[in-house]
Order: sequence, then structure tokens, then C-alpha cells
Amino acid sequence: MINNLIDFYLKSHPVTLGVLVLLSIYFVILNWVFFYRYFSLNSWLKSESASLESLLLGARTVNENSFLNNFIKTSNNISKEVLNLAMLAATKEATKGLSVLSVFASTSPFIGLFGTVVSILDTFAHIGQTSGSMAIISAGVSDALIATASGIFVATFAYTYHQILKRKSFEVISYLQMQSDAILARKA
Repeated sequence: MINNLIDFYLKSHPVTLGVLVLLSIYFVILNWVFFYRYFSLNSWLKSESASLESLLLGARTVNENSFLNNFIKTSNNISKEVLNLAMLAATKEATKGLSVLSVFASTSPFIGLFGTVVSILDTFAHIGQTSGSMAIISAGVSDALIATASGIFVATFAYTYHQILKRKSFEVISYLQMQSDAILARKA
């Protein structure tokens, strides 16, 4: 196994190795963003769920931990405009990190493909310098496709994480919207 990795390293084009390093960095960052945002959104979701439940059970206002509480405390008059402002701020906060995951999901296959193309070009250059046999071509193409596979691997996780966080953000915003509607209904 280690000999195969060393052999791959020695035979690969520097651009292909750079592509694999970049995709590795992408993978570390997207996992960090996902897990950080996932746990923070889950915590926020629990807080808003408890706040909505207390409102539905007769509380006069949202819980202290609710995101809406900051906007309600600072306003003398709770209005639809103030609550809409709170919803916009909450949407901005809840969707943090989604653009990074989206960019990673859309660019990583192309980065991997770039590494593959460079590696295949390098293989063809070696074939031109030696008597090219099918073994040289197949080994070169096989090594080159590792970059494409890596790009697709990273993109799959980035897209999946993006969709999971997008859904969690939607749930948080929905709880906030229900609380806003309950507050406005009581005011009327």
C-alpha cells in the first residue's frame, strides 16, 4: 500500500499532485463548515422550538434565547416591519456557510478534471519519448483518473452537506416565522 502511494507520487505530474492537495484542503474545510454549522443550527433550532412551544402554550412573548427577542427588546412597538427585519437578519445568519459549500460542490469536479487532463498530457508526452505500449497508456490514464475521482468525491460531500444545511436553515426560519405570526396575532 505504501509502496503504491510512493510510486503514484513519483510518477504523477506536479500539477496533479497540487490538484489533489487542493481537493484535500477543500475536503477539510467543507467538513469543518458543515459540522460547525450543523451543530450550531441544531442548537438554534432547539431554542426556537422551545420558544414557539411556550408561545403556543400562552406565553406573552418569545423566550429569552429566541433570535426574535433581540429585536423585540429594542423596539418600543412590535410591528410587522420589525419582525420582517428580524426574519431577514435570521435568514442571513442561518445560511452562513452555504455559499462556501456551493462553490466547493461546483468547482471541485472541474479542479479534478484539470488534474486529469494535465496528467494525461504528461502520459502522452512520455509515450512520445519511449516506445509507447498499452501498459504505459493504461497506467498513465489510470493514475490520471484519480484526480477526477477525487474531485467528484469532494463535490458529492459538498453538495450533500449544502442540502442538509439548507434544510436546517429552512426549519429555523420556519420556526421564527411561526413565532412572528403568533406575536402579531396576539397583538391584533
